[in-house]
Amino acid sequence: MYEIGDLIMYGVTGVCKVTDISKPDFDGFNTDRLYYILQPLYQNGVIYAPVENNKIYSRPVISEEEANELIDTMPAITTEIFRSSSIQQLSKHYQEVLDTHSTIELIRMIKSIHKKKLDAQKQNRHLGQIDKKYMKRAEDLLYGELAAALDIPIEEVGDYIEARIGSELTAAENS
Repeated sequence: MYEIGDLIMYGVTGVCKVTDISKPDFDGFNTDRLYYILQPLYQNGVIYAPVENNKIYSRPVISEEEANELIDTMPAITTEIFRSSSIQQLSKHYQEVLDTHSTIELIRMIKSIHKKKLDAQKQNRHLGQIDKKYMKRAEDLLYGELAAALDIPIEEVGDYIEARIGSELTAAENS
């Protein structure tokens, strides 16, 4: 069970802070279920998540030490570009990666799409909308968790990675 003040990764929302654990009153309907009251760090709104909920994935945010170790391993993480002529297949593939909730898999996906972007630029083409959409989602999840773990603003994560491993793009280009 999480405690008030804990930072957790919640589904595809990303980092949320547990602001309360209570039995809320929903429009006059009092519930006997205990809920986590979650405040997303990088989005507006409040989430009421049942404490006894196995449907939506959640876990504690990684520690500062784990975040630094993850960043240090980025250059060694290898990946292959996933290509598909089917938009549905491409979306399904990327969604399956997001659904793993794995920081390593997010890095693989970001690096893969970055490689795809570089290939497209070499051919004077643009990256497809599906690739852009899922790259942004993966970066938002990964950078959000790293920012929370390192206690830095999310806008500074790219610079932090670059300072730590030499270049943010080195990780993508060398895989």
